[in-house]
Amino acid sequence: MNIKIKDLCASINGQPILKGVDLELNSGEVHALMGPNGSGKSTLSNVIIGHPSFEVTGGEVLVDGENILEMEPHERARLGLFLAFQYPVEVPGVTVGRFLKRAVDIRAGEGNTKGFVKKLREMMDYMEIDQQFINRYLNEGFSGGEKKRMEILQMLMLKPDFAILDETDSGLDIDALQVVAKGVNRLREGDFGALVITHYQRILNHIRPDYVHIMYQGRIVTSGGNELVDALEANGYDWIRQQYGIEEDSDVKPVTSD
Repeated sequence: MNIKIKDLCASINGQPILKGVDLELNSGEVHALMGPNGSGKSTLSNVIIGHPSFEVTGGEVLVDGENILEMEPHERARLGLFLAFQYPVEVPGVTVGRFLKRAVDIRAGEGNTKGFVKKLREMMDYMEIDQQFINRYLNEGFSGGEKKRMEILQMLMLKPDFAILDETDSGLDIDALQVVAKGVNRLREGDFGALVITHYQRILNHIRPDYVHIMYQGRIVTSGGNELVDALEANGYDWIRQQYGIEEDSDVKPVTSD
């Protein structure tokens, strides 16, 4: 899967958030997107997946050459896109097992899910999720860490072509973080791509990205490799402003690091 984001602009409640995002992503690659609070990272993930609260005011999101901005979220999911939510919602009355069976049926096609229960139990063991969760309502009464593991379990079962992980590491202790990273890295063995959105270096110690992008004030201001992660860890986001001459609320021209 090839995803090309071209000059993407978006707003919420009339407030511009994305101000011309350009980014290319491919299956087989893992990208990290970092930036301070309010920079537009989660807005970008929501616009890609089609959240109705956000208004696209310009630009394109092309998946294998097709602009998906007019598609409904479920149509984008059927193309092979997946979003692990920053704040997974509770779904009362729908068990984990029932939810995943229906999702896998849609993804793989009715009748092509032989061995579903065996596979689900295998993946639950892999993600260190108690088997009793199969019969619990999705995310209802789950801890923050359990919800995040459940998001990655869904990803493992659905095997998307490209996944967006929106701050999946937030609120996780080190043990839970390692389990979540283990789930993502399992899919890296195939032709799988991901955009890992995060504030912090720690998840990137476990999921090593191929490319790193820094977002600031609604734009990608620089892209490079893991040296950017190390620089941010050492110097903080003030370093980005100083390095690239960014003023608050100024127009920023994207640049690419060496």
